[in-house]
Amino acid sequence: MDMSKFEQNADAQLAHGWGSAYVASSRRRVLAGLLRRKPPLTEESITVVDQPMLKRAITAAALGNMMEWFDFGVYGYLATTLGKVFYPDASGAAQLLATFATFAAAFVVRPLGGLFFGPLGDRIGRQKVLAATMILMAVGTFCVGLIPSYASIGLWAPVLLLLARLLQGFSTGGEYGGATTFIAEYSPDKRRGFLGSWLDFGTFIGYSMGSLMVTILNASMSEADMVAWGWRIPFFIAGPMGLIGLYLRMKLEDTPAFREQLDAHENKVRAAESAGGEIASIFTKFWKPLLVCIGLVILYNVTNYMITAYLPTYFTEVVHRSQLSADMLVLASMVVVVLLILVVGHISDIVGRRAVFAFGGIVQVIIAVPCFWLFGMSNVWAPAIACVAFGIVLACFAAPTASTLPALFPTAVRYGALSIGFNIAVSAFGGTTPLVTSALVTATGSKLFPGFYLILSGLVGLWAVWALRETATQPLVGSPPQVDSPQEAAEVYAEAKEVAAAGR
Repeated sequence: MDMSKFEQNADAQLAHGWGSAYVASSRRRVLAGLLRRKPPLTEESITVVDQPMLKRAITAAALGNMMEWFDFGVYGYLATTLGKVFYPDASGAAQLLATFATFAAAFVVRPLGGLFFGPLGDRIGRQKVLAATMILMAVGTFCVGLIPSYASIGLWAPVLLLLARLLQGFSTGGEYGGATTFIAEYSPDKRRGFLGSWLDFGTFIGYSMGSLMVTILNASMSEADMVAWGWRIPFFIAGPMGLIGLYLRMKLEDTPAFREQLDAHENKVRAAESAGGEIASIFTKFWKPLLVCIGLVILYNVTNYMITAYLPTYFTEVVHRSQLSADMLVLASMVVVVLLILVVGHISDIVGRRAVFAFGGIVQVIIAVPCFWLFGMSNVWAPAIACVAFGIVLACFAAPTASTLPALFPTAVRYGALSIGFNIAVSAFGGTTPLVTSALVTATGSKLFPGFYLILSGLVGLWAVWALRETATQPLVGSPPQVDSPQEAAEVYAEAKEVAAAGR
C-alpha cells in the first residue's frame, strides 16, 4: 500500500474539528520551547528522515510482530486440540485450563525479557537487539511443532511445551518495546500515528493468518488427524517467516534518535548506572509515565487477549457453537481491525491520541456486557454484530499505541522503560486474561463475567488517558523535530520562530 496516497485520501475525508485545533496548539507550544532550550533549535538540527530506510524499518518491525501474533493466533485457535494432545487424561475443562496456563506461563517470563533486552537496546542499539529477539521467537515457535505428544513421551510432552513457551515469552519481552521504539524514532512527527499503526497492522495480519490457517485445517481435516499431526503444520511455518524477518532487520541502520544522541545517551546511561542502576532509575525517575504506560497497555491488551486468545474457546466451550462458526466469528473481528487500524492511526495524528483512546475506552465500558449477552444467542447475526463492535473498539486501542508509548520516555531509557512497563502490564493482566476469565466462568457459571472484566480494564485505561499528555505531531522527548523533507524542515523552523516571537 502506498502510504502517501493513503494519507491523502484519508485527509480528504476528515474535517478538522476541536481535536485538530488542540493538537496544533500543543505542537506550537512545544516548538516554541525548543527555541529556548540549550542548545536552541536550528534548521540544521531538525532531522530529515531517510524515506527508503523508513519504509524498510516499518516493514522489518511489522514482520516481527506479525510472526509473534501468527503464533498467538495459532495457539488460541488450537487451544482445544492442544489440550487433547498434551493433557489427554484430564477433563475438557481441565484441559482448557492447563492449555491456557501454559499460554500464560510465557507471560510470566516476559518481564524478565523486558528487563534484559530493553536496557540492552538502550546501550548497544535497537537494531541488534531486535535481530536477536527475532531469532529466539522463530526458534521457540518452530520447536513447539517438534514436540512429541503425551502419548509418546508422557509428562515430558507438556514440560517441553512449557519450555518452548518460556523461550517465546522471554524473547517477546524485548520485541514490542523495541519495535515501537524503532518505528517511533524513525517516523516524522506529523505522521507518527499513521506509521506506528503499521506495527499493529502486522500484529493483526499475523493473527488473522494464523487463525485462518487453523480454520482451514479444522474444516479440511478430521479431529483425529488434527490431534495426531495436523496441529503441527502452523508452527513449522514460523521458521521461514523468522528467517525473512531476520534478513530484513539485519539490513537496517539504527534509528536517527539513537545515532544522533549516542554520546549524550551514553553519558546518561553511565550516570544512571552509577546512581544505582539504569533499571532502578526508570522506576525512580520515570514512575509517572511508567504508570500511564501500564494503564494504556492494560486497556489495549485485556481487550486484545480477550478477543484473540479467549473468545475462540468461549464460543465452543461456553456457548457451544461449532468450531468453524467460532473461528469465523473471531476472524470477523480481526478483519474489522485490519480494515480500520491504518485509518484510525492517521486520525490520531489529526485529533490526537487521547481522543482516540478515550472514544474506544468509553465505548468498551458501555458495550462489554451487552456484547457477551449477544454472544450467547443461537443465531449468527447477533454474535457477528458484537464481534464487529469489539473489532472497532480494538482498532481504537491498537492504532495509537505504537506512537503513544515511546513518546512517554526520553531516548536514553526509551527502549528499557517501555519494555518494562509494557511487559509488566501484559504479564499481569493481558496474557492471563484467558486463564482468569475461563476459571471465573467455570467457577461462577456466569457467561457474562468476561464483559465485567472488560469494564474494569476500560476504567483503568480511561484513568491512564486522563493522565496522558498529548504527543500527536510533537517531537519525541529529548529529540529535535523529525520531518519528511528539507522544505518541511524550513517550514517547521519558521513556524517555531513565529510562535516564539508572538509569545514574547
